[in-house]
Amino acid sequence: MITKAKSTLDGGGTVVYPTETVYGIGASVFIEEAVEKVFQIKRRPFSMPLSVAISSFSMLERVAQADEDDMSLLKALLPGPVTFLMDKNPDLPEIVTSGSRLVGIRFPDHALALELIEKSGPITSTSANITGLPPPSSLEELDPMVAKEVDFVLDGGKARFAKPSTLVNLKTRKVIREGARIDLVRELIE
Repeated sequence: MITKAKSTLDGGGTVVYPTETVYGIGASVFIEEAVEKVFQIKRRPFSMPLSVAISSFSMLERVAQADEDDMSLLKALLPGPVTFLMDKNPDLPEIVTSGSRLVGIRFPDHALALELIEKSGPITSTSANITGLPPPSSLEELDPMVAKEVDFVLDGGKARFAKPSTLVNLKTRKVIREGARIDLVRELIE
């Protein structure tokens, strides 16, 4: 399954993949046509940025920039159900961040997701739903339209948290969206 998912991503395709929060749609962040497909599948305006999923702190450097203080907070909460908004690496294509100098970074705590990302490199991290509709926490909840339009679906069972990640602006240490593990996040940033 992972081999097929990796070859799909390497070939510029899209993959629905599991995380500990909800299922996501992945595409290689360095293949702009693939990222474009993610926007189209989700019916998402190109003005709404996508986050990036990584599988290690060394991979983080390929897509974002963090100083020592930032790294200590990141390492306290990641891998885990938190997305951090941080300065993007100039090499990351503009389409991913909708032209913003910031990028959302997600380091999931899910074995299958981590194996996929480790093998294929950074991928988009956005819920596998039509924009504005509820995100799926299992394949049974996956919108048939999304399932039909992606190139491959990776089954990882029911998501442990079954709700989106908490979103934190790393610079301001402010919570932008409350989600999974919000209590722990507040404890560490306040």
